[in-house]
Amino acid sequence: MSRFPEFITVTAVVAALAVPAYAEGFGLGRPALPEEIAAWDLDVAPDGTGLPAGSGDVFTGEEVFAEKCAVCHGDFAEGVGNWPKLAGGQGTLDHDDPLKTVGSYWPYLSTTWDYVNRSMPFGDAQSLSADEVYAIVAYILYSNDLVDDEFVLSDETFKAVELPNADGFILDDRLEAEKHFWNPEPCMEDCKDSVEITMRALVLDVTPDEESAESSSVQEAAAEPVETAKAPDPELVAKGEKAFKKCQACHQVGDSAKSKTGPILNGIVGAPAGHAEGFRYSKAMKTAAEDGLVWDEVELAAFLAKPRKYMKGTKMSFTGLKKDSDIEAVIAYLQSYSQ
Repeated sequence: MSRFPEFITVTAVVAALAVPAYAEGFGLGRPALPEEIAAWDLDVAPDGTGLPAGSGDVFTGEEVFAEKCAVCHGDFAEGVGNWPKLAGGQGTLDHDDPLKTVGSYWPYLSTTWDYVNRSMPFGDAQSLSADEVYAIVAYILYSNDLVDDEFVLSDETFKAVELPNADGFILDDRLEAEKHFWNPEPCMEDCKDSVEITMRALVLDVTPDEESAESSSVQEAAAEPVETAKAPDPELVAKGEKAFKKCQACHQVGDSAKSKTGPILNGIVGAPAGHAEGFRYSKAMKTAAEDGLVWDEVELAAFLAKPRKYMKGTKMSFTGLKKDSDIEAVIAYLQSYSQ
């Protein structure tokens, strides 16, 4: 009698389950059903093969991006903290520390579409509809100045978009070119007498910290305001400072203020549109500046109430201040800062 009756019993059961159709394998499992294959077969080729029917425009993409993506990638795809930047970086690939984004580095639009569709939003992957993915990708293209604000991306227009670095990649031929380096019996232990560090990464701050991206965004954008001696109506300014907290995630004021997601707002009241030096304004804002728009109190109040209605194509994702009293207070607060 065998000393391992349980083992024999299990083996016999497995053998009994094996059928001739699986004899050439291990006798386990079954062929995948078409719907099961379809659930995994999500890849999109550079020529658009694999794309589902659908479409999305830049304006819709801005709204979806603000809701689903901006907490990590910023309102304008510029990145929050150490979370990935999706826009900018053109002309930096030959630098010691290049900025690799969709607009500067990625070779194929299919990579962008496939990654967003397959893996985003973070923590809720594959929750986006096809139309939402098209819209988000359209907005990313717009953020990289690759399309205009009226562009509509769809399965039909997809192939018409070519990313700037499409010719910056070569086919991987290592299977042939490097085959002579391969060792049929690779060393697995004690392969070297010692291991030495010969190089170090030039940039070390590449891992996002555990603090929430939204909290980091607010902390980075917040500034310590310094009131000028000629600040109007101190009580109204104080109220405006409180209301301005809704704006601090994108805008800064004060002596140490810098343009980040949104432009610096020092001296904005009475200034011409698009006056912040070095900030990349939307095409709509540039056009308004060329047409002579000046941010007096009336124009600024109208913009703060409903930014997108006031200026179609603006990159400002904030929906607007609801109360006239808050608008008046914020303008007073901004008046307290000079250039």
